[in-house]
Formats: sequence, structure tokens, C-alpha cells
Amino acid sequence: MAFVATKGGEEAIAAAHAWRADRRHGDGEGCTLKQATTSFGRAIDRVMAEGALYDPDLAARALLQAEGDLVEAAFLLRSFRATRPRLVDSLPVETGNMRVQRRVSAIFKDLPGGQRLGPTTDYSHRLFEADDGEQRFEPTLTAPPAETPCRIPGAIRILGEEALLEGVPLPHDADLPPDLSTTPLRFPAERRVRLQALARGDEGFLLSLAYSTQRGYGNTHPFVGELRMGEVPVTIAPPELGFEIDIGSIVVTECQMVNQFNGSKVAPPQFTRGYGLSIGHADRRAMSMALVERALRAEELGESTGNPAQDPEFVLSHCDSIQATGFVEHLKLPHYVDFQSELEIVRAIRAEATMPTQHKQEDGDDLV
Repeated sequence: MAFVATKGGEEAIAAAHAWRADRRHGDGEGCTLKQATTSFGRAIDRVMAEGALYDPDLAARALLQAEGDLVEAAFLLRSFRATRPRLVDSLPVETGNMRVQRRVSAIFKDLPGGQRLGPTTDYSHRLFEADDGEQRFEPTLTAPPAETPCRIPGAIRILGEEALLEGVPLPHDADLPPDLSTTPLRFPAERRVRLQALARGDEGFLLSLAYSTQRGYGNTHPFVGELRMGEVPVTIAPPELGFEIDIGSIVVTECQMVNQFNGSKVAPPQFTRGYGLSIGHADRRAMSMALVERALRAEELGESTGNPAQDPEFVLSHCDSIQATGFVEHLKLPHYVDFQSELEIVRAIRAEATMPTQHKQEDGDDLV
């Protein structure tokens, strides 16, 4: 009954929708799909990651429909995905086969394959372009042919060869992990499930938690072992064929954080891993994911816990921007009945609380 009033305002709702559509389309010279796809690449990458669907064109459409609201666009994309049939599952991507466009390491100056800056503003002044960005940066040197995307071996394998870095944490069984697209999140959640949840989690939430671990609320001292971005091939293995088929490629960003570890009763002092993988070019997102993923392994590694980023149930239950949006935005809907019932309760409590005071005052008057 709390939402009955919404039904009575159908004309007002229709007018609100029309007003919003008019604002979105404006004079008809708004941003086109092609302009959005080429100009808002990082926003589209975030929408695809949180919408859990790799399709730049659909993400651009969702972004335009949502008037630039990234959370709303991710919601639109994920809800659209839920209506599509699932034809086949792809095989796990091999990031070792990535055609690297960008690859940096903060722990090695010289490493096999070299540092590849790729398309980034990390090493430039963050200055506002008051001329609408019409002026373009003209490099003084021509990029060498070696800057074309290529396959490069992993950087942190150097530590692995010296047994200074833990091996890749393997699952306890070889079965496929639950798919969060079709299976609700349950606790305790194994690492493969945690990685799924973090991969489509809200970037701002992950960034805040990652920052908290660096400010002392996570007992970590991280280094970027390797951060790489590029295209990875996507393959399927149809049962009727019996062999793998390459069906295309997607752009992903992978981050491997290296963290100090003092050792435990079963493991010697060494470096441990924090892993992040995100759709598109998303350095900040992949790094934040890697920091939080490592913090969630605290109990497994025998470290002290108690910080927010180390609590799997807290992190995974609140990192999904779509679920968070639903819980917050439903508060805008009519709650007249609910509020009236609570209002009556508060009035009754106040009335009961004031009654003894009145009686005391009357008794005191009699004594005087």
C-alpha cells in the first residue's frame, strides 16, 4: 500500500519522462554514438566493467541514455544483458598472450620487454584545456616501430624464479566456480568468487577501500609489480567440434601487486600477490582491485584482521553499484504508510515519556 500513490500520478510520471527526454535530446545536435564511443573511452570502459558486458557500442548507448550517469548506464547495460540468451561459455583468457599496448612496472627499472607507456597522461601536467581540446600535443620524436602492440613476458616472474614470490593461489578443486551472473553471492566466498565480485564492483568504492589499506587499515605495503593493458584473444570450444576457436579479442587491464609478507608457520618470508583484472583501459580500477583482493586474503595468510577492506562479507556485499543503487534510490519512492506508522509510534512514546513529569508536578503543587 505504500506505493499506491505512485499509480495515481501517471500523468505526472509521463510528463517527467517527456521532460527528461527533451533535456537529453536538446536541439537535436547532441552527442552521437560515434562521438561517445571515441571521446568517452574511459567512461565506456567503466560502464562495461560494472555492467559486466563487453560491448563498447551498447555501453555508449547506455551512457547517452543515462545522460552520462555511469551507475545508471551500468544498470541499463546489465539489465539488457539479463534478457539475452546465453549461447556458450568462453574459455579462460590467457593474459600471457596479451598484445600489450601499455606495460609498466614500479619495481624494476630494466626488465625483459622494457617499459611501454602506451596511451596515458601519467607523465604530463594535468592542465584544463580551455580551448575545448582543439590543440593537440605534437611529439618532438617519432614513436619507434617497436611501440606497436606485441606479446611481452610477465615482469614479476623474475621474483618467482628466485622463490621470492608466492605461487599463484590455486583453488581447492578443479570445478568451475559459481557464476555471479546467475548464482547469488554466498559466504564464505572462495577467491574465484571474490575476484568476480570485485571485477564488476563500483570503482569509487574499490578506490576508497584500496586507499584505506595504504593509510594503515590493511597491514599492506604494496608495489606495482606489473600493470599491463592490451588485447587478449577470446576462445570457445564447441562440444560438437572438439577443438578451440578464436572468436575475437577484448581489451583488458591487468595488475599484479607485490606485497611484503613476514611469513607464517607454513610459509617463509616472501612477497605475496594481489590481483586485479578489468575490462578496458582501467589502470585505477585494476590497481584498486588488486589492493583490495590482497587485503581480503589476510585471514588466509595468517595476518591480523579487523579492517573494513579485510572483511569479505562487508566488501563483497557493498561493492556492487547496481545493488547499492537499488537500495538507496528506492527511498525516493512514496513511503507514506510506513512513515505514518512510525510517526504514530514516536507520538505515543513522547506522550508516555511526558506523563510521569506532569504527575510529579501536580503532586509537588499539592505539597506546597
